[in-house]
Formats: sequence, C-alpha cells, structure tokens
Amino acid sequence: MGTLMDVSALNARMASGQRTVLLDVRWALGDPDGRSHYLAEHIPGAVYVDLPTELAEPAEPARGRHPLPPTEKLQEAARRWGVCGGDVVVAYDDAGSTSAARLWWMLRNAGFGTVYLLDGGLPAWRRAGLPLKGGLEQAAPGDVTLADGGMPVIDAAKAAEWAAHGVLLDARAGERYRGEIEPVDPRAGHIPGAVSAPTTGNLDDGGRFLPAEDLRLRFARLGVDAATPTAVYCGSGVTAAHEIAALEIAGIPAALFPGSFSEWSNDASRPVATGAQPG
Repeated sequence: MGTLMDVSALNARMASGQRTVLLDVRWALGDPDGRSHYLAEHIPGAVYVDLPTELAEPAEPARGRHPLPPTEKLQEAARRWGVCGGDVVVAYDDAGSTSAARLWWMLRNAGFGTVYLLDGGLPAWRRAGLPLKGGLEQAAPGDVTLADGGMPVIDAAKAAEWAAHGVLLDARAGERYRGEIEPVDPRAGHIPGAVSAPTTGNLDDGGRFLPAEDLRLRFARLGVDAATPTAVYCGSGVTAAHEIAALEIAGIPAALFPGSFSEWSNDASRPVATGAQPG
C-alpha cells in the first residue's frame, strides 16, 4: 500500500481505462475559491471535494476549526464522489498536497487503503503538458462502506504529555510556532514540548515529496525515527495530515491530534510556549 502516485502513472491508468476516482481538493487558508479554481480548469474526470463542508464539521472551540466529521457523513460524501469498494482513489490539489492529504488521511482512517496523493498535484500535471478541463463533473453514486479507527489519533490530554515519551511535531510555519504571528487562532505560540517541523520541509522546489531517504534524514534531525512514538498537529488538523503522509513515506508511523492548535489555544487552561525551543 503506497502513499503517492506520480503523474505518469495516473495518466497511464486513465489512458488504459482503469477505474480511478480522481478527487480535486483545492483549498487553502485565506483562499475560499477552490471551487471556482476547479470550475476554471481541472484534471479531466476529477470531482470537486469541498474541504470545509465535506471534510470537516463546523468550527467549535472545543474541537477546533476543522473538526473531523462522523463516519456516516464521510461515507455519504464518498459515495457522492463516486467511490465504490475496491476503487483506486487519487486526490490532488495545487498546493503540494497540503489539502489533499486531509482526504487521504480521512479515507485511510476510514479503512479505505487504496487512496493515493498525486505527487506534485495539478502543477505537475500542467508541467507534463497533459489536458485540463473546465466545468462541473458529477460521478455516478458509489457504494463504498467506511468505518473508523484505521489511523492513530490523540487528544489534547495526550498531546500535553506526549513529549515526555516521544516527539510531538508542529507542522505549521515556523513563525506561527514561535508565536511571532497568529492569523486565526486565539493565542500565538505552540504546545509546550512540541518540535517545529513545517510541512514545507517535506517538499522539493517543484512541490513533490522528497525521496524517502531524504525524509528519513529530515525527521532524524528532529529526533524522530521508526521507533519513536510520534504525533503531529498543525493549526486545525489539515496540514498535519500532510506531515503524516511524509512520515509514512519515510517508514515512520505517526498519530494525528485532530483538534490541533485551534482546539488547544481555545482552552485557557492549556499553556502555550513561544520562541524557537520546544519548552
């Protein structure tokens, strides 16, 4: 079971008629126009997935800005996207898989193993000179049955003590980790004990994931290897999934804190650290 599919492999699948459910998950903090971007142009056959409404519940302080939806809601959405049991699903975006990874993680957590990230996403498809299409595409309804619990998760209580026995990675930009800026959450800084590991460090200049060995070296410098209990958070649980994908490529299992810093910083009883050091 792999994590990535490259553009040539996806194009070959499509050209040979192999059934592939292609999902466009364009979304970024501060850019609410993912659907408009999709309608302007997307990979032919791709169905649009709206991250805020289909991959999250409404924000609430006790659960963060993008709470995970219940399994039955995800199953309804997956069937709407055309997903059937046994399908191969490929998710992409135009931001280095940082939003597509949310869908990848959620389907993996739901027990769906054959889901991949398109390495390099839409920019890699464009660079290959492959065709694009505009307008809305709708799939025939699928019949997939999903579950829960396929991926490890932690809550705020476990995040609070994680550094005592493992490594807690903060996947946000370094300036947010250090508390220099905080554009959306109530307090600036990081969970005490967490190590800064921005998701941008998982990618090369073309927006593709680094090779497995390079990722292993990156995480080793942060104190993480396959034997280290590792957990990840970000602002709202979205880009942390990208870090978990990178860790998986490196052969390192990791747990997600779904509520992430948006949940943590809304709880006045939880301390917040600032500066470049974990403590």
